[in-house]
Amino acid sequence: MRYFIWAMQFIVFLLFLGFALHNSQTVSLRYFLGYEWQAPLILMLLVFFCIGAAFGLLAGLGQLLKLRREILVLKKELRNRNSVTQTGPQQPDIVL
Repeated sequence: MRYFIWAMQFIVFLLFLGFALHNSQTVSLRYFLGYEWQAPLILMLLVFFCIGAAFGLLAGLGQLLKLRREILVLKKELRNRNSVTQTGPQQPDIVL
């Protein structure tokens, strides 16, 4: 199974390499106020893919931090409950 996964990764790498080699012509990205950036198409695609991935990770970061805080609170609560059940309920001494 490991060799199959390696073979699939190699095939995907070759597909992306072929895509990059066929899209090496220079393109222009025009900004406001006359600014312009010229670079190979594959470089622009890579840059904007990385920017999109970074925005996606940042969008999920808030939810991730919220879930981690909730896990810490639940672990603390579980630890407190386990310590109470292990020591058992405290019975008052009855003196007659």
